[in-house]
Amino acid sequence: MDKESVPLNFDEIRPVNNDEVKGAIEELITNEDFERAFRYLKPDLDWEAFSKVMRACKTKEEFKALLSYDAVSTVARKTTFSLTVSGKTRLPEDNSPCTFISNHRDIVLDAAFLNVMLYDVGYGMTQIAIGDNLLIRPWIKTLVRLNNSFIVKRGVSVRQMLEVSGTLSAYIHHTIKETKESVWIAQREGRAKDSDDKTQASILKMLNMGGDAGILTNLMSLNIVPVSISYEYDPCDFLKAQEFQQKRDNPDFVKSQRDDLLSMETGILYDKGRVHFTMCSPINEKLQNLDPDMDKAELYSSVATIIDKEIYKHYRFYPGNYVAYDLLYETRDFETNYSLKDKAEFEDYLQKQLDKIVIPDKDVPFLRKKILEMYSNPLKNNVETAD
Repeated sequence: MDKESVPLNFDEIRPVNNDEVKGAIEELITNEDFERAFRYLKPDLDWEAFSKVMRACKTKEEFKALLSYDAVSTVARKTTFSLTVSGKTRLPEDNSPCTFISNHRDIVLDAAFLNVMLYDVGYGMTQIAIGDNLLIRPWIKTLVRLNNSFIVKRGVSVRQMLEVSGTLSAYIHHTIKETKESVWIAQREGRAKDSDDKTQASILKMLNMGGDAGILTNLMSLNIVPVSISYEYDPCDFLKAQEFQQKRDNPDFVKSQRDDLLSMETGILYDKGRVHFTMCSPINEKLQNLDPDMDKAELYSSVATIIDKEIYKHYRFYPGNYVAYDLLYETRDFETNYSLKDKAEFEDYLQKQLDKIVIPDKDVPFLRKKILEMYSNPLKNNVETAD
């Protein structure tokens, strides 16, 4: 099937088609908010020259390869010490499309970094699932759709959820099987703010809905490949800790669009240290060993555990992870994995992040504990899975 002949019932969630690229680019070029955002990333940008390069892009592939790749690479150069990938040999040799499922640290960059690295190894960029709660400005929606993102509708009623999930699942199956493009989706709705990464059964149930066979056959047809993402520093750690206290103190607390925008900007623009992605082993072989007749809830739980173990096993750890674990649990279990200098540097970093939090009745011990959990939970899960 031609990549452009996407069924009409996907129109509300699909990326732009190539015959819509020209209009989408013009929409961005004439949008002052988009120009302002891009100039923040590249202060010395010649907007007229840049607009000319944008207009030269006739397809999404050209736009991603010329502009998106450069923008994400610029972010990596400015805000990471290194951006690396391992496990490339685990990818299918025939470049067959996969459903990449990863833990979720950064709202924007998890999928963006993955695409840059897949492009570098000649695998091709994925379509990206993005929640509509993040499409705060019209230009953001246009940009993500131009970047081959498809929209996940959030905040719908229980009655609408079945239809929304069914359409999303059908679109993912269509993308993998018909247009032959890979897909990226997070293992859960939203980020795991405490870095206790666990695949939600609801994600797997959604993925199953678009198939026409049994659960295991449907999931196997999507060629699921877990991806393990490790950031040395999470620029949003203090914002996540702050949200934990806000929700603790007020159970009805709900983040505003302004909060989401701040998280997106903070995640993109500030230091992340070393960032590593590991392509884990495809899970079809392990899915074949499951009993298709087991209880559905148990079956989804078993699949989630397979994905989680792959992610836990392939984390990349940095001194801060070991220091955070020993500080949180008041142990010396990992003291051989860091120096006194490493410990002092992490404690200094921790204090600086805590100092950024300005809220009423600031509970420093609670906030400190929450940030330590963010850095120690991946190590905790890795250790517990290995036992």
